[in-house]
Amino acid sequence: MNPKKKKRLIMRTVVLSFFLFLVAYVIYQSFNRESDVINAGDQAPDFTLQTLEGETVQLSDYRGQGVFLNFWATYCKPCEKEMPYIESQYQKFKDQGVKVLAVDVGENDVTVQSFVERKDMTFPVLMDRGEQLIDAYGIGPIPVTFLVDENGKVVDRITAGMTEAQVREYMKRIQPEKWRESDG
Repeated sequence: MNPKKKKRLIMRTVVLSFFLFLVAYVIYQSFNRESDVINAGDQAPDFTLQTLEGETVQLSDYRGQGVFLNFWATYCKPCEKEMPYIESQYQKFKDQGVKVLAVDVGENDVTVQSFVERKDMTFPVLMDRGEQLIDAYGIGPIPVTFLVDENGKVVDRITAGMTEAQVREYMKRIQPEKWRESDG
């Protein structure tokens, strides 16, 4: 074999090896990331984020209450459709031990504020500017909603848009026992 052909063969082998390594690494990372997904039965990872108004909110401050933790964005059509349902049920459950925390993933304040005003959203809207919760909770496509009980444990993970009836049932599931009894 002449030296030029040998050199090309070596170069092609090196490039092919590099790409095979890269593909193997990406596959490994995707499988490894799945292990970080938070599911029912897991303790909800605590976090601290700021609201659109600049207030600091920490998940653990809501212990003793059910938390309807919704991850969304303004460009997400299923998110947009379910927001009025979440708002409606929030009005019914907010004084019965269930709170809504809506976490916007990575958008700017102006875009989110405009959406919140158009949809008349009154529950806290948290800004995950660095998208650190996406990784902490193992979130893929949005919307994703976590039902967190009064002890901070995840009761369910919903990975699709919801109807108003579903939102109501989910909020009932995380309503603390003392509120269910008085609900009558």
